[in-house]
Amino acid sequence: MSVYEVDQIRLNFNPSSLFLLNVVLGFIMFGISLSLKIQDFRYVFKNPIPFLIGILSQFLVFPFFSFLLTLWLKPIPSMALGMILVAACPGGNISNYITFLAKGNVALSVSMTAISTILAIFLTPLNFSVWGSLNPYTSSLIKELQVDPFDMLLNIFLLLGVPLILGLWISHRFPKFATKFTNFIKYFSLIFFGIFVLSALYVNFEYFIKYIKYIIFLVFAQNLIAFLSGYFTSKLFKLQEKDVRAITIEVGIQNSGLGLILIFNFFDGLGGMALIAAWWGIWHIIAGLSLAFYWNKIKSIKG
Repeated sequence: MSVYEVDQIRLNFNPSSLFLLNVVLGFIMFGISLSLKIQDFRYVFKNPIPFLIGILSQFLVFPFFSFLLTLWLKPIPSMALGMILVAACPGGNISNYITFLAKGNVALSVSMTAISTILAIFLTPLNFSVWGSLNPYTSSLIKELQVDPFDMLLNIFLLLGVPLILGLWISHRFPKFATKFTNFIKYFSLIFFGIFVLSALYVNFEYFIKYIKYIIFLVFAQNLIAFLSGYFTSKLFKLQEKDVRAITIEVGIQNSGLGLILIFNFFDGLGGMALIAAWWGIWHIIAGLSLAFYWNKIKSIKG
């Protein structure tokens, strides 16, 4: 059995299931935006430095080092492309909860999640196109699959931008409704999304078991780089400890669900890419909660 066999498989996901997965992700974004308030954005203007450093870590430092990691480890093209795509995604919304557990700056985390998601409409396809094209192995795969960055931009706008805009508008015009239903919508959609991804994993379990040994170290190494990118970039600019923790977790917790959907939409469920994104979705939560436990229980913030 060779790792290159994974390039020949396409994970099982029928068109109706894919449509439902798109709807669920849009619903998650809608639930997140309902919980956002104007003060979340005002926080950015009052405290621009930590936010800008966080965005720099998210969309430049981490993708750059992920690109170098693919050149160094030289995984097969589909897995390398999956790593580049995950690195191009914005932070995942569960990062806000993990930041809270880690005693980090939750306001900064929420602001980063919201605005990085909006920026991702443009920066995700840009980052993916740039770093994917610079890697000689993945560039040929992108050309072979005929991926159009503008089509990806439109797709991401429909998945992220429209639900966020709608949710922000409802939150502003109907604050009582937003307050009443935001937690229900957010948690229901997250649970439903988790069940959906696990069911997809179950359907493709034979592939997962067969190839997990090839992806487990790749995801571990890249996720570690994600946390380190946020941590050391924050430390370099001498930010407060709460800000360091928020940015570290925000960069380490990627919206791999978005990556997974893009893989099914644009790459026909290409095996190596899909397995990387799927395992990322599981591992980054384990790693993030472990880091939060360490910061919460073992290493207190001085002063």
